[in-house]
Amino acid sequence: MADGLTLGIIGVGNLGGALAEGALASGAVSGVVAADISDERLGELAARIGDGFSSAGAAEAASRSDLVVAAVKPHIIPTVLQEVREALRPGCVLVSVAAGVPIIRLANGLPPRWPVVRVMPNLAMLVGESASALCINRHVTPEQMEVVESVFRSVGTVTRVEERQMHAVTGLTGSGPAFVSLLVEGLAAGGVLKGLHPDLARTMACQLLLGTASLLREKGWHPAELSERVTTPAGTTIAGLRELEVRAVRGALISAVEAASDRSAELAES
Repeated sequence: MADGLTLGIIGVGNLGGALAEGALASGAVSGVVAADISDERLGELAARIGDGFSSAGAAEAASRSDLVVAAVKPHIIPTVLQEVREALRPGCVLVSVAAGVPIIRLANGLPPRWPVVRVMPNLAMLVGESASALCINRHVTPEQMEVVESVFRSVGTVTRVEERQMHAVTGLTGSGPAFVSLLVEGLAAGGVLKGLHPDLARTMACQLLLGTASLLREKGWHPAELSERVTTPAGTTIAGLRELEVRAVRGALISAVEAASDRSAELAES
């Protein structure tokens, strides 16, 4: 599939840069053409990736690519669409990873009946563990869909959803790394409180989350089942769980995802 496939990326911040590296390293594409306002950022990425990577202006990157990913902030999307609109190759898919920007707004900035894909990845792209969700307009063919999925599978998992679900995805997995980081910070602080060195506490807390997530995914257990397996009558775990319930940690996490999802919806309307 990667034979001769060129990926254009407009914006090589954390997400765009991670996608460029992952797609090339996995063989999902044979070349990347990137555009960014920062020459320094482009230079750093070129030095890190080497063969297969080149830089150009947004219009030129679009004209040389089979798939173009707009990896910029939502308010910059209109500018990107204006720059690439006339340069896109026939059959080239426009992909956006901008939070809260609906497909209709993307399509309105492109030629009629243009294939558009909206993707919500997260920062775990940097280590190839993103939980990406995507939705498409009716002009995307099955073959084009497979190409887009293969590119984003190079940096993690990919799930297809309906566009109406994208706000929930944004609140859960898009913003989720910040929520999980807060959990790590709190768990590590608890370890420090009880005598662990801060570096050791952070390392153990990170491994704790990694191991627990792997158990849930690979064993197919419901979280409640895992919790039951490590909870004994009158033991240490139930004492800790009681504190979490008293302090409404579960409810706070639900509210955090809800608030982030609602904010995504607000961005879509603004």
